[in-house]
Amino acid sequence: MTTDLATVFPDEVVTTSHVRFVELPLGAGKAALITLDNGHDHTKPNTLGPATLLGLEKAIDTAYAEPGVVAVAVTGKPFILAAGADLKGMALVTERSQAVALGQLGHRVFGKLADGPVPTFALINGLALGGGLEIALHCTYRTVSKAAQGIALPEVFLGLVPGWGGAWLLPNLIGADRAVTVIVENALNQNRMLRGPQVAELGIADVTLDGADFLERSLHWAAQVLRGDVEVSRPDVDRSEAAWEAAVARGRAAADGRLHGATPAPYRALELISAARTATREEGFAAEDEALGDLIMGDDLRAGVYAFDLTQRRAKRPAGAPDKALARPVTKVGIVGAGLMASQLALLFVRRLEVPVVLTDLDSERVEKGVGWVHAEIDKLAAKGRLSPDARNRLTALVSGSTDKAVFADADFVIEAVFEEMKVKQQVFAELEAVVSPECVLATNTSSLSVTEMASGLQHPERVVGFHFFNPVAVLPLVEVVRAGATDDATLATALAVGKTLKKSCVLVKDAPAFVVNRVLTRFIGEITRAADEGTPLEVADNALAPLGLPMTPFVLLQLVGPAVALHVAETLHDAYPDRFPVSENLRRLVAAGKPGIWSWNEQGKPYLDDATAALFEQGDVVLTADEVRERALAAVAQEIRLMLDEGVVAEAQDIDLCMLLGAGWPFHLGGITPYLDRSGVAERATGRRFLPPGVASVVRS
Repeated sequence: MTTDLATVFPDEVVTTSHVRFVELPLGAGKAALITLDNGHDHTKPNTLGPATLLGLEKAIDTAYAEPGVVAVAVTGKPFILAAGADLKGMALVTERSQAVALGQLGHRVFGKLADGPVPTFALINGLALGGGLEIALHCTYRTVSKAAQGIALPEVFLGLVPGWGGAWLLPNLIGADRAVTVIVENALNQNRMLRGPQVAELGIADVTLDGADFLERSLHWAAQVLRGDVEVSRPDVDRSEAAWEAAVARGRAAADGRLHGATPAPYRALELISAARTATREEGFAAEDEALGDLIMGDDLRAGVYAFDLTQRRAKRPAGAPDKALARPVTKVGIVGAGLMASQLALLFVRRLEVPVVLTDLDSERVEKGVGWVHAEIDKLAAKGRLSPDARNRLTALVSGSTDKAVFADADFVIEAVFEEMKVKQQVFAELEAVVSPECVLATNTSSLSVTEMASGLQHPERVVGFHFFNPVAVLPLVEVVRAGATDDATLATALAVGKTLKKSCVLVKDAPAFVVNRVLTRFIGEITRAADEGTPLEVADNALAPLGLPMTPFVLLQLVGPAVALHVAETLHDAYPDRFPVSENLRRLVAAGKPGIWSWNEQGKPYLDDATAALFEQGDVVLTADEVRERALAAVAQEIRLMLDEGVVAEAQDIDLCMLLGAGWPFHLGGITPYLDRSGVAERATGRRFLPPGVASVVRS
């Protein structure tokens, strides 16, 4: 079966296990140092496919066979231990037996680190994800660099479980409660990762060491352990059934709250953690093999791998982007507006670009409030240790404000974040054009208005571009970069370069009403709202999409966005496409009454409809079931996506998925949206064909 696996992963980028023998400090003896390195720089992390695993096994055997070896240590190339399994290859598995064999191979190889004749040390020098961290968990001792980032067991996020020992080893090392946090909760919380000090605090690593000379310090520490100068003590794990099952119940509640049973991976992980209290290592590993067999052969994993590939590759090279050499340098940024969105933008720009950022607004009070907010946020970052005192002082000095747009005379990039009204934005751009240089890019953060119309009265409309962020700016990684009718390549290249420097993922979109995310969401929420307007109970309509495992229900999303903003976008789309985007009169009444949303919230955080809001609602007598609401909403979304692709709003369906993943926080197990529409049959029922070929984000069995 090992040979079969090698044929399944034909394009594996093999990570080589280099073995060298070193004399440990303090006369502690000879150690074998195994370094994982795929031969590429840090932008292409080490991954673990079948050939890599067999190479690691050979290296471990070689290390143990060396006469006089007293320890074996495993580390990685600079900044990276390993990024886990080769996901691209995993998506090519066509038989369950291959999936099980992959789990067994990992257990066999890593198990040699646990069962060897001498102590083993994992030196976690940087990124350690999934199988990378599981290598470390099999070792006798673990050091971690204080500078290390990106340490996690993210499998649940992708539709898998830690399948090379993690689901059994971690709870038995640090206890069920902490293991549930790392394996399930962090994965479901947008794949939250750990830094070096957190890894030690949790008990996953035995010691944190400085990053500058991490390898030398780790070998010195290993020598101290081997000599008996350092005694490694680990806290006792509460192995009581009550504590263990309470942790699992907490994890199940977290999974239910986010996913409502929509995908199996977190529940399988919790089953494995639960069983780890009494199962032997062999039993635990065998259960992991069976879980891998089931999950690798499931569509959710394939959608997760597809989504991961989009966010890691396509997001870094936007489809349709012009030559990046055309981008102009940005040495000063202007922001028109000083409200909350503008202030969030100012904080992001100054932190990432580290250039002067100037905010303007109508009066000094607003300007001072906006600048003050940015300065306060910088102070908070410094207080948390995320900025040095020097960096705090430098960034604070770079942010200023004015009531006079003349301060933008030497700016290279000015973005407006003012009221979402066409005439207001056109006036702002006219005022800017009178003061900025001919090369200055003028960007708009509009969420739905025509960028082409916005620039139509300018002498140089070619330097206007849409640059649409999502709220909260610091959290959501998407920027929709909108090419208007006259936008030239240099402007577009500059905008994309700025987006990359901001550490955002950019998707290039056509100047069409509401672009991508808001257009899809408005059609989606519009169908849910229409069902409620017609007579379906609000609770039924709002929870109809629960089987998808979306991050929040449509009416909760409406509350987050704000009814007034949602109404504005709905009206914009209604003007463009009246047949598909009706405007709810109930939504109009909510906005007129100043309501923050449909639901109120009780002390337990549960939504309910208060009497005042209920009195605003007028409903018909057509009552749909949850299934009927869901089918109708999904069919509408499928139709809208097909129309968007036909109109050329984006290059391909993959860009729609990327936007939904990064701009709306839709889960990886859906693959964005089009893989779900394909595999549920909605795409073909609503549009007559699939969005993606069979085998893309889905299982093709041999």
